[in-house]
Amino acid sequence: MDPTDRYYEHSAAKFFGSTVGVDMAPIHQRFLAELTLGARSLDADCGSGRDAKAFAEAGFQVTAFDASAELARLASAHCGFEVEVRRFEDVDEVEAFDGIWCCASLLHVPLAAMPATLDRLWRALRPGGTLYVSFKHGTGERVHGGRRFTDADEATLRHWFGRWPDVHQTDVWLTDDQRPDRTERWTNALATRKPVPNQRLVTGGADHFLPHLSEAFTWATQADLAVAFIKTTGLRLLLPDLESMVQAGAPQRVRVLTSDYLDITDPEALRLLLLLQERGAEVRVYTTQEGSFHLKAYIFAKLDGQLLAAGTAFIGSSNISRQALQDGLEWNYRVVYPGDSGFLEARHRFDELFGHPKTVALSDAWIEAYEQRRLPPSRSIAPGSHEQEAPPEPTKIQHEALAALAGSRDGGYRRGLVVLATGLGKTWLAAFDAVRMGARRILFVAHREEILGQAAATFVRILPKKRVGYYTGRSRDADVDVLCASVQTLAKAEHLERFAPQHFDYVVIDEFHHAAAGTYRRLLTHFAPSFLLGLTATPERTDQSDILSLCDDNLVYSCHLFAGIQAGLLAPFHYHGIQDESVDYREVPWRNGRFDPEQLSNKLATLARARHALREWRSKAQQRTLAFCVSTRHADYMAEQFTRAGVSAAAVYAGSPLGRAQALERLPCLPLVVVFGEGLAGRTAA
Repeated sequence: MDPTDRYYEHSAAKFFGSTVGVDMAPIHQRFLAELTLGARSLDADCGSGRDAKAFAEAGFQVTAFDASAELARLASAHCGFEVEVRRFEDVDEVEAFDGIWCCASLLHVPLAAMPATLDRLWRALRPGGTLYVSFKHGTGERVHGGRRFTDADEATLRHWFGRWPDVHQTDVWLTDDQRPDRTERWTNALATRKPVPNQRLVTGGADHFLPHLSEAFTWATQADLAVAFIKTTGLRLLLPDLESMVQAGAPQRVRVLTSDYLDITDPEALRLLLLLQERGAEVRVYTTQEGSFHLKAYIFAKLDGQLLAAGTAFIGSSNISRQALQDGLEWNYRVVYPGDSGFLEARHRFDELFGHPKTVALSDAWIEAYEQRRLPPSRSIAPGSHEQEAPPEPTKIQHEALAALAGSRDGGYRRGLVVLATGLGKTWLAAFDAVRMGARRILFVAHREEILGQAAATFVRILPKKRVGYYTGRSRDADVDVLCASVQTLAKAEHLERFAPQHFDYVVIDEFHHAAAGTYRRLLTHFAPSFLLGLTATPERTDQSDILSLCDDNLVYSCHLFAGIQAGLLAPFHYHGIQDESVDYREVPWRNGRFDPEQLSNKLATLARARHALREWRSKAQQRTLAFCVSTRHADYMAEQFTRAGVSAAAVYAGSPLGRAQALERLPCLPLVVVFGEGLAGRTAA
């Protein structure tokens, strides 16, 4: 344990007693004057909890933490609420607090780590928020009484704060130590982050509505959408954000309420929502029955436990269509909580409508009945109401593969392998081929839910009138026309027994280079479809197993990366091999056909290597960069180092603060961790 940490852990009671009664009221008043009543504040490394308790009693929402478990226990008892045990490096919130209070706490952070620590706190502060810090007056580092100290004067603080481009104002002043037996002087500072323009009205045109919605998805724990109609074109724009929220699971919640008003809502959009519902969303339809339903409301809430911490509602003119979200002139008014009680009213009214007797849960049966009676208006009566996607057509390479598949079946083959480079549309090929073969029941198998979600959406697009469902650890919908199944779930004996060998007449095994594994072999042995299609982008990744024999030695078609580039279907690239002298890969264990992930991450997430990567990036970077990392920790580290160097960067992965769609839209440099390891990109480290 660090000597400073040991001091506070062993002397917690003594420290608590000497600080809990110190009068900080004058500085409290200066800090709280910058906040609105009820604002959310963070007391970082709170010590005795003296200040956290005062803020809570003054009517503010308070989160507090301390690195010492014993001090956190004493502070919790003093405050009457839980004080978390964590450190500054654990602060990973993004724009979560209106005020951050660091009273005599940052002074134990090493000087070299101070910029990164302050950056974490600044990132956790909302625009318009205020950060308070205090240090013993002086400069440099020292050790006193077994504890490490970093001192600061006004010039030091202004230098640290001057690194941030969005500092609105800074106030620095000196005070005397309030403890009767102490004579030190303290350097205090308040730094306020620039507020965002007080824009409540989103007007469309150049100010698209979609980015505002995507931003809200990144911080909300609950999203409630109520719109008169949903077009497939618009829903596809929102699906990445909706899927990310649903995939996160509890306490995240997504509810969607739409209607059959004027029969404008696309059945295909409803089938996509049904897939979302299978993964955890709640979707209902308001049946108008010659009445009307003309709502357009998007309500986002962030809960802290059971308490509402923040909220934003957009109420206006935008339904879910491409024109309404991206192209047209649409007005949507932003209602912000805390500050506007109208948010609470909108949330309550949504709850009432969602449970209204005229609403029904979305189901395959309801969609099929809706398709039978649907008579959409002949003329467009609302922006985007007549939007339609062009029917999907195979690419030149897919046409070649489809012809090869048809010829293979004509030759008597019942199994075949197709190799297509990533990006050439393996799933689309499978869907096109299933349609051409006239398959009635289709099974699509993969080992990741992300792939299953993409496959399900593809089959809905190609076969909009078919029932599409999932068979995974969370959802087991066997009574569908197209079943997208997790190999880990379906390969278990109790699940395989539910299906006769001939239940499916077309079976697709994605990522077929894994097919030699026992789980895949059980599927291959059990099912006897009219045709089984194996798909892979990387046939060489087989752990020396002969996967072609599992497809009756029938390689139907192959198209690799450079053929895809020559066909104009993949982007050309320049590959630079960079000498990396900071890492000796011989020291990293090689296990199961790859470097040990944890040890590789430890080797790569170093300051020397980050600086080397930054130098190389600056010499070769263009407009946008996608950097692949070996772990979430590695991605976070690289993003932090690029950000500290003044490069806009974000780490994006399942559960990261910034969503993938929003990051790609906003950032020119994107350190990105991918959870899969397929193809060229997956074997590249940032």
